[in-house]
Amino acid sequence: MKHLLLTLLLALAGPAAGQDAKPWNVRDHTPLKDFIIQSHRGAGELAPENTIEAFELGWKLETWPEADIRTTGDGVIVAFHDANFERVVKNVPAGMEKKGVKDITFAELGKLDVGAWMGDHFNGRRVSRISEVFALMTGKPERRLYLDIKEVDLPKLAAEVKAAAVEKQVVLASPKYEIIREWKALVPASGTLLWIGGTQDTKEKTLAAVRAAGFADLTQLQVHVRLPGDAKDILPGEPFSPSRAFLRKVSAELAARGI
Repeated sequence: MKHLLLTLLLALAGPAAGQDAKPWNVRDHTPLKDFIIQSHRGAGELAPENTIEAFELGWKLETWPEADIRTTGDGVIVAFHDANFERVVKNVPAGMEKKGVKDITFAELGKLDVGAWMGDHFNGRRVSRISEVFALMTGKPERRLYLDIKEVDLPKLAAEVKAAAVEKQVVLASPKYEIIREWKALVPASGTLLWIGGTQDTKEKTLAAVRAAGFADLTQLQVHVRLPGDAKDILPGEPFSPSRAFLRKVSAELAARGI
């Protein structure tokens, strides 16, 4: 929900201080059908994150769910966000608190309850193979999925995407442009999303590198907007970082390229 609210905040923000332009608004510029609403970690605020239940709920709400991608110690690609089990596994077995997906087998991972931490009515939820999620998308082109890369072999993930025939339904997301380009070579029909964080200066430098490559292999770009308390580089008269002028400039540039 916080990501949706932040998107709306950006869209509804008026012109920067000193500008005479008519305040920008959503309705005059973007038809509702063209909006993409991401549901973070599936519908991870409403159901146990990265579980089948969360993805199904995200699709039911007509959003594009996001799955975090990791690989078990025996090579199974799964949907799981954290580097360890401390936060989302209730009653973690002794000695496993600081372990992560990469440290155990899929059979061992399947014994962990990743739902109980959200409440007793979610008891018994398990980590899923990403192939199980893809199977729920096969033959249903309206179901889209962001793949947020944490730790995975890209060729192996690409093979699973192709096996499920969901190449056009997935969007690989990464803050690393080189990963975007490697993935696009493996799955040309896939979408891609470059996530840009850091200060406005950092974002400028990242964009300069992408611009130098002609924005090749990029279909979406996501700018991390930081609010007061989370950012120290907010300019005078601005509600967040980066500035509204920066966002307008980048938006126009991307729109001209169909991104």
